[in-house]
Amino acid sequence: MELAYIPSPSTGVIHLGPLPLRGYAFCIIIGVFVAVWYGGRRWIDRGGKAGTVADIAVWAVPFGLVGGRLYHVITDYELYFKSGEDWVDAFKIWQGGLGIWGAIAFGAVGAWIGCRRRGIPLPAWADALAPAIAFAQAIGRWGNWFNQELYGKKTDLPWALKISAGPNREAGLYHPTFLYESLWCVLVALLVIWADRRFKLGHGRAFALYVASYCVGRAWIEYMRVDDAHHILGVRLNDWTAGIIFVLAVVYIVVSSKIRPGREEIVEPAAADGVTSGDPKDTDSKDADSKDTEPKDGAPKEAGSKADEPEDAGPKDDEGDDGKAKPAGATTLKKT
Repeated sequence: MELAYIPSPSTGVIHLGPLPLRGYAFCIIIGVFVAVWYGGRRWIDRGGKAGTVADIAVWAVPFGLVGGRLYHVITDYELYFKSGEDWVDAFKIWQGGLGIWGAIAFGAVGAWIGCRRRGIPLPAWADALAPAIAFAQAIGRWGNWFNQELYGKKTDLPWALKISAGPNREAGLYHPTFLYESLWCVLVALLVIWADRRFKLGHGRAFALYVASYCVGRAWIEYMRVDDAHHILGVRLNDWTAGIIFVLAVVYIVVSSKIRPGREEIVEPAAADGVTSGDPKDTDSKDADSKDTEPKDGAPKEAGSKADEPEDAGPKDDEGDDGKAKPAGATTLKKT
């Protein structure tokens, strides 16, 4: 008896006239905006300039979308190139199908290009974006809910996901793996935020922590899924990928902490130069303050004061030619 379950949307698209509004696309777009906004805040807190994250995202996001789609199409090529399938569907990204592994890898290439153009170290930028990317994934996973895809095994739990009958799917109650991964990504983001504050992670270690912790959750969530996938030695391909990347991320954290301990002091030279040089008005005010704080002996002398008169190179009035003090009232005769 079905006492409780999570319903699926009857449709994943709403047509506004001739314009289709797809839930999957909206989830991806909202996730990107959240990542840029929150990543920008973290970048500024690290000493960077406002707008830098958005400028680099212009490179990272398109590369990430292309990489994510390529990974999906390559690993599930039979969905598009098998006999009876239309290969044009490989370009219909709005129908779902983005591999996070390809998105992160290609997105990193785009970010590297953007960072080089701005003279910024990629590891520092990645550290600032790490929890923001996890939050973006948490939001983006709800796109699978709209498309009724990537669910888990059948279950009668109260939070089971109800799937309707459709192409390549059977109606029933399944584990909502999209929800599991969404919640896991939120926990990953909170973990990275805490660890970054606690241990001052730098040189890409915050990003590596995000990668490693995400892989742990992805491995057990992937194991629950029932959609078709390639297997190697009886294990799903994405489980192998998660395991390998987890090991590489942990090795990077250990080796990097020994080679380059601590955190970068300057993450964006342009921002640091701005702080050093300052605004001209700030410079004037500093000069004025420095004058006010000069010792009295060095204070500006008033015009007409005795202090303005040049010192007499000759003997003082109170001394004779021989340097001895004269009696009071004595007159000094000039030599001719």
